[in-house]
Formats: sequence, structure tokens, C-alpha cells
Amino acid sequence: MSDKLKVSGVTYREQSKEYFEKRQLTRSAGVWGLWGLAIAAVISGDFSGWNFGVGAGGFGGLLVAFAILVVMYYGLMFAIGEMSSAMPHSGGAYSFARKAMGPWGGFITGLAETIEYVATTAVVVFFSAAYLNGVTSELLGLDLSADGSNMMWVWYVVLYAIFILLNSLGSSISFQFSIVVSIISLGIIVLFSVMVLASGQIDWSSLWNIPADPAAAGSSWFLPHGIMGILFAIPFGVWLFLGIEELPLAAEESHNPSRDIPRAGFWARGTLIVTGLLVMFINTGILGAEATGSAGEPLLDGFRAVVGDGWAAVLGIFALIGLLASLQGIMFAYGRNMYSLSRAGYYFQGLSVTGKNKTPWLALLVGGVIGFAALVLLDYLTATDTTGVISGLAGAIILNIAVWGAMLAYLMQMVSFIILRVKHPELERPYRSPWGLFGATVSGLIAALAFVGFLLNPAFLPAIYAIIIVYVLFLAYFAAIGRHNLVLSPEERYAVHGEHK
Repeated sequence: MSDKLKVSGVTYREQSKEYFEKRQLTRSAGVWGLWGLAIAAVISGDFSGWNFGVGAGGFGGLLVAFAILVVMYYGLMFAIGEMSSAMPHSGGAYSFARKAMGPWGGFITGLAETIEYVATTAVVVFFSAAYLNGVTSELLGLDLSADGSNMMWVWYVVLYAIFILLNSLGSSISFQFSIVVSIISLGIIVLFSVMVLASGQIDWSSLWNIPADPAAAGSSWFLPHGIMGILFAIPFGVWLFLGIEELPLAAEESHNPSRDIPRAGFWARGTLIVTGLLVMFINTGILGAEATGSAGEPLLDGFRAVVGDGWAAVLGIFALIGLLASLQGIMFAYGRNMYSLSRAGYYFQGLSVTGKNKTPWLALLVGGVIGFAALVLLDYLTATDTTGVISGLAGAIILNIAVWGAMLAYLMQMVSFIILRVKHPELERPYRSPWGLFGATVSGLIAALAFVGFLLNPAFLPAIYAIIIVYVLFLAYFAAIGRHNLVLSPEERYAVHGEHK
């Protein structure tokens, strides 16, 4: 450690070559590895989580929300593709905001992504444990939630341990696994769709079986909870896409990030639109909107409706694969996000040490411990809840923490895109967004609208309070300590000097 550099209200401490040698990543992904990573990160949303949007806005409300989100994600991914081609660093959203809005903007954006990905992983573990417990209870008689025993934490430990280990073995293994489980997961959705359609049991009229609420403005058979139902359905509709934006986090592990990240984003986005429409229509059609809106295992319930409980348990094993795919993909995301912020000094610097496999194993472990603690706390609150409010919203609370963080990160990235286009037209951009400033503006406005939707829905208040507390603590730390100990990592060096190395 030698010279100090003070700029933009922060202090950089120059690190030795050894510092960065201990924090190396390995390039091992092509376009299909990146596609697999994006699909894996998102696909669990097709298995669980999205369906709460039917309860929040009716099927019509979720359908409109889905259309709005397609527009948002097109603009978002085009803009992210452009920024990642100009800044191919593992920092992703933090890197873009750091260049556009300085250290504070970068930290606020990076922290939003940390919250998003750590909470998303916890949500996937929560739903995976429910699926896993359902399968073992039917096939083996092992039910860790029976008789009020509240032993679901055992499944949490098992799931976190397996996937932290898998993500720590090396990026090549991670990308290969992502491709395999993504293809299997897509096959399961196709199989489910074919089975339901071939059964002749689907009832399209049941898409609209939620009665209209006369007290809701604009309520109808299509929008039973009125116009506001669309807004309240958006956070759950996001679950069909959330995580696809993690692709820039793999920039330093991609063979050709400037070319492959935009391509992988294009193909992954199209794939997810198709799968999202399939599960929305077919899963809701076989269960009915009212049952779908509150189902903890909608796809497994759909299998049960077609083949009965016995075979559904076997098929539930395959359904579980989709959730496990997302554990792999989204855990990769929080690991790289925390790695890049740690390498730059925003978080404890030890989190970015990569070890012999060139993976940020400590960041993966710490993120897992935080997520596990959140799930155990939620289980405790659920068990001691006398009102039934927390019990009814257990999965949705963590889901909304994840989506709130995502919306803030999306908004900050679109603001960053606009600033970079206007103030830094000289930047080399191997890929340029075909939607340009207009697309980024529209995407940012939709993200802001969803953000406001959280504030208006009292059911989301626990998630908002949790995030406010996290931000107050982290921003206080950064103001007092963190900003005086930053490192000229690749993201910071580019932001300060315009150099990639």
C-alpha cells in the first residue's frame, strides 16, 4: 500500500500487485454459457412467485403488468448491453453508476443489487424448501413442517451448503451446470404445458374466477381489483424476468463480453417471454385464478391436478430442478456483486479473495449466511404471529425485498445510461442500444412506477422497513469509514482515469 488519491469526496489507497493477484477470475463463458446463466437465474420465477400477481391484480391485472414489464426489460437489457460493452467489468450496475454518478451513486446502486440478489436467493431457497419438503413428505413420509415442528431450516442449510459449494468450484463448472439445468427446466415447462393441454381439463373461463371488488376503482371481470391491481401485480410479474440483468456481472469471466453479453441478453429475454406466457395461461387455466393466486407450489399443484398426488410427487422432483437452477444462477450474481464492491473497498476487502478456484468463496458464504438468517427470522415471526398477516405473506415479504432492490437498481442504471449518453458521448461503445435514450427513459419510468407501487401497498411495508434499515446502516458506514479506504479496482480506475486496466 502506498500513495493516496483523493477525488469526488473519497480516498483511494493504491494496492500492490499481490492484492489483485489474490482476486483473479477466470474467463470461461461463451454466449451460450451466458444465456444459460441468465435463464438459470430467472427460471424459478416460472415455478413459484409469479402467481401471487394473480392474487394481487387478478389474471387480467397480471397480464397487463406482464406486457408493461416486457417493454421495461427490452429497454433495460438494450441499455445494459451498451454499458457493459463499454465497461466490461464484474461490477455491472455498480460500475455503470460509478462512472455516471460518482462513488455515492455507485455504492447506492451496488447495494441495491446486493439486496436484490441476496434476497432473491433467499426467496428461491424458501420455495425450493417447500417443493423439496412436499416431495419428501409424499415419497418418504419426511415432513419437516409437520405438527408445528418448524424444522424447515434444515432444508435451508442443505440447499445453501450445496450451492455455495457448487459455485465455489470454479466458473467453468458454474456455466456448464447453468446450461444443463436451464435446458432441463425449459423442458419441464414444455412437458407441463403439453400434459395440461392434452388432459382436456383446462378451463379457460377459470382465468377470470376472482370476483370483482366493488370497492376497487375500475374493477371488472378482467381487473377484479381495479386499476391499482395492475400496479400491485407488477412486483410479482417481475419474478418472470428478475435476474436476467445479472449478465454484466460475468463480464470478467466471459471470453468476449462486449459481443456476447448483448447477444445472450437478447436470446434469454425472448426465451423468458415465451415461458412466462406459457405458465401464466396454462398454470392458471388448470388451477383457476383464485387458487393460483395463493398457491405456494403452483406448478406442482398443476401437475397434481392432471395426474394426481402420487405421480405429482415424482414430477415435483423435476419441478424442483427449475428452482435449483435459479439457486445456481442468482447465487453467482450476489457472489460477483459482493466481490466487485469488496475489491473496490466499499465492502470488507476480504470478501473479494478468490482462492485457488478463482471464485469469491467468502462472498458466497457471507451472502448465504445473511439469507439464511433472514429466512430463520421470518420462520420465527411466522410461528409467533397471532394476526396471521406474516404467515400469509411469508414468501411474498422476502420476494418484495428482492424486487424493491431490483427496481431501485434498474432505475439507477437507466439514469446512468442517460447521463453517460449525454455527458460522455466519447466513450467507446462496441454495442449501442437500438432503443437509445427513449428506451432507457421508458424503462426507468416503469421501474419508478413499480417502486412507487410498493409505497402504496400496505402489504409491502415490512419489506420497505427492512430495506430502509439496511440502507441507513450501510450508508452511515460508508460515510464514516468506507469512503476513506477505496481501491482503484478496474471499475474505479475506469471511472477516475478512463482506463480499463
